[in-house]
Amino acid sequence: MRPLPWRAAKLVEIRQETRTARTLAFAVPGWPGHLAGQHVDVRLTAPDGYSTQRSYSLAAPEDGDRVELTVELVADGEVSPYLTEVLEVGDLVELRGPVGGWFVWRPESARPVLLVAGGSGLVPLMAMIRARRRSAGLAPFHLVYSIREPAQRLYPAELDRPDPGLRVDYLYTRATPGGYGRPPGRITRADLLTADPDADCFVCGPTGFVEAAADHLIALGHDAARIRTERFGPTGG
Repeated sequence: MRPLPWRAAKLVEIRQETRTARTLAFAVPGWPGHLAGQHVDVRLTAPDGYSTQRSYSLAAPEDGDRVELTVELVADGEVSPYLTEVLEVGDLVELRGPVGGWFVWRPESARPVLLVAGGSGLVPLMAMIRARRRSAGLAPFHLVYSIREPAQRLYPAELDRPDPGLRVDYLYTRATPGGYGRPPGRITRADLLTADPDADCFVCGPTGFVEAAADHLIALGHDAARIRTERFGPTGG
């Protein structure tokens, strides 16, 4: 198999999502297209020739030469601070991808889907939600989204938009909105009780979160072959 080429990517739009996360939209001439759930490698090269790279999930479905990433700042990171605080519209980076073919959702599928996200693990799952909406897919979606506090919610306007085919349940681990019924805490088996037992499951987030969520799903009777996981951990950002 031929290696994927690096492509020049020009930043064309910035959307601030939270205090520490923003969505970057790039124009990538010759982009071959991608599936919801895939990711790309981003490479930065300094004037002295030093280069470094990190992987980031694609935040939106295929749209011609346009590629969107949502990047969360890692305070002591090497790449994310540049992408979230320095990069400006018109600047260039290099992208390589798309990468991955297992953790993907295809619009032609009509099976129910359970999405379980921890923090910025929502990004590839949001690409799936957007792909479903764009294709007018019939598959019912259920998102269980765990974050520390309300201010860290990604894409709140989109997720709160009325959609009979999408159910969204929020879990907060540190602080909850006023009047919220569930106390702060990590994901539990009870949080997944209402999930369709026949759903295709996609779980993404930090390693500990993903392992806990997958264990809960298996304990509830979900077929392990239908549970797909994508995890991330400390990588230097």
